[in-house]
Amino acid sequence: MKSIYFESDDILQIRVSDKPIVREVSQDWNTNISYAEDGSIVEIVLLDAKKEGLLPLEFRKAA
Repeated sequence: MKSIYFESDDILQIRVSDKPIVREVSQDWNTNISYAEDGSIVEIVLLDAKKEGLLPLEFRKAA
């Protein structure tokens, strides 16, 4: 997983796979999810990330 924050635009891009993107879906006005051919998630893009309280990121281990 690789994440990039574009501070000037307040955009957080989270890349979870190196597969090619074949489809993008907007979940709401500030969340876009990109999918690979097999239906797996490739990338999540969050607009107004800091403004919406999504930064700083906090990672937790799954149980």
